[in-house]
Amino acid sequence: MKATYNTLHESGLLNKAVDVALEVRQRAYAPYSQFLVGAVLIDDQHHFHMGCNVENASYGLTQCAERSAVTAATAAGRRSMLACVIVTDTEEPTMPCGACRQVLAEYGTDLLVVSRTLSGAERIAMLSELLPHSFGPTSLPARG
Repeated sequence: MKATYNTLHESGLLNKAVDVALEVRQRAYAPYSQFLVGAVLIDDQHHFHMGCNVENASYGLTQCAERSAVTAATAAGRRSMLACVIVTDTEEPTMPCGACRQVLAEYGTDLLVVSRTLSGAERIAMLSELLPHSFGPTSLPARG
């Protein structure tokens, strides 16, 4: 089920997701970078699954907000996602990092990605545009 920006905007889901991402962004744990990120996944039942970044003194163990939201959605038993909404305090909207793009692709590359800044700047893309020719479940050999 492919979501469109207009559908999410007209239904009010997009603005609600932005509000939730703004709220969860304030809960981020980012003592090293001070870069607070909030993310919300909207599933096919229009439920929100939120996440924020959680830094670690061993930088490689830091978890991005998008992957945190994927964990929340998975824990809720949800597997079909329509959109990922991200909020950051940057001049330009920040799209998911490469690792997050790969993790999000596990749920399908027809995911709508909407990134907003605190000042209202916005960037919109389909995950398939951000991660063309992705590695996914169909890339693995069939088990039998």
